[in-house]
Amino acid sequence: MVLYIHYLLKNKQGERGYVPLRVTMVQLDVLEFLRLNKFEKLLYKIKLWFCSIPNAILNFFKKIWAALVRFGLFIANQCVDIGRTFKNGNWAVKLSFLIMGVGNFAYGQILRGSLFLLFEIVFILYMVFVGAHWLSMFDNLGDKSLQTIWVEETDPWGDVTLVEKTIAGDDSFKILLYGLLSILFILAFIYTWRLQIKQCRICMEITASGKKVKSGKDDLKSILDDQFHKTLLALPVTGIALFTVLPIIFMILVGFTNFDAKHDGYSNLFTWVGMENFNEMLNFGDSGMGLAFGEVLAWTLIWAVFATFTNYFLGMFVAIMINKKGIKIKKFWRTVLVLTIAIPQFVSLIYVRHMFDYNGLINNIIVALGGTRFKFWDHTTWARALVIVINIWIGIPYIMLMATGILMNIPQDLYESAKIDGANVWQQYTRITLPYMMFVLGPHLLTSFVGNLNNFNVIYLLSAGNPPKMNSNGSGVVIAGGATVGDTDILITWLFNMALGSETNYKMASVVGVCIFAVVAVLSLIVYNVMPSTRNEEDFR
Repeated sequence: MVLYIHYLLKNKQGERGYVPLRVTMVQLDVLEFLRLNKFEKLLYKIKLWFCSIPNAILNFFKKIWAALVRFGLFIANQCVDIGRTFKNGNWAVKLSFLIMGVGNFAYGQILRGSLFLLFEIVFILYMVFVGAHWLSMFDNLGDKSLQTIWVEETDPWGDVTLVEKTIAGDDSFKILLYGLLSILFILAFIYTWRLQIKQCRICMEITASGKKVKSGKDDLKSILDDQFHKTLLALPVTGIALFTVLPIIFMILVGFTNFDAKHDGYSNLFTWVGMENFNEMLNFGDSGMGLAFGEVLAWTLIWAVFATFTNYFLGMFVAIMINKKGIKIKKFWRTVLVLTIAIPQFVSLIYVRHMFDYNGLINNIIVALGGTRFKFWDHTTWARALVIVINIWIGIPYIMLMATGILMNIPQDLYESAKIDGANVWQQYTRITLPYMMFVLGPHLLTSFVGNLNNFNVIYLLSAGNPPKMNSNGSGVVIAGGATVGDTDILITWLFNMALGSETNYKMASVVGVCIFAVVAVLSLIVYNVMPSTRNEEDFR
């Protein structure tokens, strides 16, 4: 295994360049690996893992490229099939290219034909009276702003006065939203149009073979029988498309505009700016936000790793201790831990935050013991350590409850066999308990990690992102995207401050949201593909 590491160096003239350093990682065979001691084995596994990262990243982009190629081939094949269908189709199939549902009517499928025809009528009416208006302004998001004029008005006594009136202009926000909806509606129409053409061709082929096509009565029976799963999933999928997919696409599009407090879209229109916002986010110079983004992203990943794995392993340890033979009043210990779940999280977090204030309970105890007051939330290390530790107190009960159920279902004869073979407690944990836990709680571990990347409540309610990050020269706090950057800010709290701060910098908040989505998506795909829950399912049956 060969790994190329690039070191960024400066020469005497100050010019930067990348110098490749070739590092060779020789893989050991089974016998050589078994001769290593425990520490050497661990070190070897760590080396293999780090050396596999470049290859994993390369494979990830290869899969993306392969998916794009497959999508392009799919579109090309569909176009070829449409042309072949029109060439070989009869009059009903060819007429259905223009009037949807005609082919279905010709073959006795009245219900399908009516639905297709109704959909086409609704589409045409929408595009003529609504969609065309919004799409015509989608390229510049409006060109007529809100105007204020003075007009003369005569009162009942004949006196003339000047009255201020406003003339409504375009609304960039509505243009962006309804323009996006119109584009998605067009895509839905194209898909439906392609579907009905394919169905007409199938009906033609079935009729030519002497068989009978499905009637409307058969379709109704189908959606309640063999296609019942599609009937049940229709509403949830529609909800996901409207309330999840559409907002994500809208958020991405906002990142390519100059939507902020100065360009609210009504009194002052916003427009497309291309990649300017992303260039500003990835600009590591003095005028860019790259350094702030890199620091916040690094702390976000560190926070997510600590918040996830400390809760996971400590919660598992607490469950093992409570379920251990000889422990009395087990129900009492479980009840005490579950009480932290019963109390609303925002109440407990705000209370704990005030406990560590300068005049809070902890400082009062320190003073009573002869110490001096300490500003916990004004020191980066203490503030970060506190949010991690307090998150442990919040998260352990959840893992403890789930781990308790798993521990009760692990066959006890496995532990008895391990004891007979001379396995110690640690070996029993690593070879029996942990694999079962990872298999069952693997998906939960992934969702917890993703949730901690966006764990707004704990960070905002405890530290509110404090202390503020200072410039390298100590001249003042770092302000990026119109919001103060804190040392305990994660991406989601930084996004919140940008979107709802004094600048209401929606465009940069959208860019941060896109970055969060990219980070979460990449990490989720990588972790999901290496989890034992998805790879070694047959080992636990």
